[in-house]
Amino acid sequence: MDSEPGGGKQAGEGARRTLFHGGVLSALGHRDYAILWTSELFSNVGTWVQTAALLWLIKNVLHSNSWVGTVNLVNFVPVMFLVPFTGALADRYDRRGLLILSEIIMMAGAFALAVAASFSVDNKAVILITVGVIGVGVAISFPAWESLLPDIVPREDVLNAIALSSAQWNAARLVGPLIAAAILAFSSPVVAFYINAVTFGFVIVALFFIRPQRAPEPTEERMMHSVLDGFSYAWDNRWMTYLLSVLSVVAFFGMSYIVLIPGLVQDVLHRGSSAYGVLLATTGLGAIVGSLLVSYLIRFVKEPTLIQGSFLSLGIMLVAFGLFRPFFLSCVASFGSAASFIVAGSAANAMLLNRSTREMRGRVSSLFIIVYVGISAIGGVFLAYLSDVRSVPFSLALGGAVCIGVAALVIAFPRLVGGETSSETAKPSTTH
Repeated sequence: MDSEPGGGKQAGEGARRTLFHGGVLSALGHRDYAILWTSELFSNVGTWVQTAALLWLIKNVLHSNSWVGTVNLVNFVPVMFLVPFTGALADRYDRRGLLILSEIIMMAGAFALAVAASFSVDNKAVILITVGVIGVGVAISFPAWESLLPDIVPREDVLNAIALSSAQWNAARLVGPLIAAAILAFSSPVVAFYINAVTFGFVIVALFFIRPQRAPEPTEERMMHSVLDGFSYAWDNRWMTYLLSVLSVVAFFGMSYIVLIPGLVQDVLHRGSSAYGVLLATTGLGAIVGSLLVSYLIRFVKEPTLIQGSFLSLGIMLVAFGLFRPFFLSCVASFGSAASFIVAGSAANAMLLNRSTREMRGRVSSLFIIVYVGISAIGGVFLAYLSDVRSVPFSLALGGAVCIGVAALVIAFPRLVGGETSSETAKPSTTH
């Protein structure tokens, strides 16, 4: 009689080991990461609710794809200019404290946008300023969050933590636009902005409950020297420079397609806000699948191979996205594009973080963020402008063709995506 309960218990422990110890959910087996992951999920749903509502509002008010790309860019301009410094801050000061500060700034910006919208203030400058304030918080948050991961999960679970964080962000990217579509159909974008502002509180509370490793030791090194040391570190480890360079091209012409979706829905597919929400949500679903896929494949396939394959599949999907007219096929192409870019980004990020020394992770993370977020936002403005001059399908096809070309290049020259040169921890910078 006792053997059955015992056997069941052993089976349950085996299942837990499979999921939370060495399995696809292994990082969630660590208390601090699980707390932060859950709180960030709620906050990121709010972020995507606001993003979807704001981009649709801009397209409908200003009737310009270029302005959609510009508003998206302004959100990430602070990332481009501030993240090298905030990355250095993440290597010098308490990362948890920096995250709390960033959440407060983003909450304030979101509330300001909501209040302005409540009083029907649709002045372009007001929109750009409030979005820019949120971007300052984003610039502080990104490197602090990325460099905090190795402090709350062991080394062997860092890639899994990155993949699950990406899956969480993109689960929000799936749910948020659907909520935004419902809000746009039955209410006003103002509701979406207030929802986003409130959700930042979840992360602020959660950060008071985690216990990361000892905070970085304060240093007397000058901030500018610390920032330049990050660039020098990547340059001295030349594989990092190559990897970030090819990722920059793919980010510019690849993931930047997101800002074309409002124009694609209205001008090409001739649909409304509900179709917009669904199509944008498919990018979230694709990114979730991509995050889980890379978490599984990384155990059998090396990161450079994953990057090569995902660059190629991204290019093919974007070309298909530009050619397809049936709504269902557009959703399939959107799904595949998002999954491909997430695989590439997760694999590249894992290489950079795992092979960097602990004291350099914040600065290396900031370089990745400039590429992954900032360069893609600049590319969005370019493709959006090109879509106004030519067409949305032309911009998508061009982006896909460039990604296919980059894929061919890195397959021919694997050292450009790390190859076998990055298997060990990167050497220290020679800068003094």
